[in-house]
Amino acid sequence: MRSSSSARIAVAALAAAACAPNGAPTDAAREASNDAGVASARADARDASTPTPRPDAAPRTDVAPETSRACAALALCDDFEHAAVGGPPDPTKWTVGAPDVTGTGALAVDDAQHHSGARSVKVTGQGGYSNHIFFTNADVIATLGPVVWGRFYVRLSDALGDGHVTFLAMKDTSDGGKHLRLGGQSQILMWNRESDDATLPDLSPAGIALSEPLPTGRWLCVELTVDEGAGTMQTWVDGAEIAGLHLDATPTPDVDDQWLRRADWRPALADFALGWESYAGQAMTLWFDDVALDAARIGCL
Repeated sequence: MRSSSSARIAVAALAAAACAPNGAPTDAAREASNDAGVASARADARDASTPTPRPDAAPRTDVAPETSRACAALALCDDFEHAAVGGPPDPTKWTVGAPDVTGTGALAVDDAQHHSGARSVKVTGQGGYSNHIFFTNADVIATLGPVVWGRFYVRLSDALGDGHVTFLAMKDTSDGGKHLRLGGQSQILMWNRESDDATLPDLSPAGIALSEPLPTGRWLCVELTVDEGAGTMQTWVDGAEIAGLHLDATPTPDVDDQWLRRADWRPALADFALGWESYAGQAMTLWFDDVALDAARIGCL
């Protein structure tokens, strides 16, 4: 069972009262943050029992819809059932490559693991900066309008490490073609803005406690929404919103204050890529299934 969002928010409120928000450290500085303070914040988040609401949070939907919307009704939906095992995903929907450079990373349709049906996409992600591998759809996301919703299932072989990694990248044409990236660092799920290395949440002990490590060896439903006009984002795992990944218009210490230092951030997303990028050496085997994009919430199957 995951710890409750209210418990994590209580930890953040206490920590914010005790110290000023952290600055905008480099990847290398953040990778050194796995210290006793981080461990203490994580332990406090697990043990906290008195909920403290985030005062500036906008109303939100914290639980997944009871049913997901039908695949045929969505702008993009792929369960990979019609692609050949050992080959690439449907080339009419996906191209295989990387936003930066490719190396020894690989991906192919696989029948050893699947969330639905009998097939998924297996990504053999290697460590090191020259081993990026993704499958990308560049046709749909820009057609959805100002509010983008995504849903995919992912299964990880290993826990996220301390170093920065990415498994979802979306090109932002309003930010010089740099990427909006979802992945991990400091052992938790986090967003990263490539152009200035801002993170959501802040990678302070209190910010880290407001996100979650991702479980391994089972399928996880990841949902996200990006409002390009408002410059806001939300992220859910298995129907529960991750408090530290809630970006709204009001800076919140240890959550989105670092991100909002660029007050005019309004993304224009041009593609949607799933795979593996490691900047600090972590390798990972992961599988993706039931990938969907639309202009409204899709829900978990």
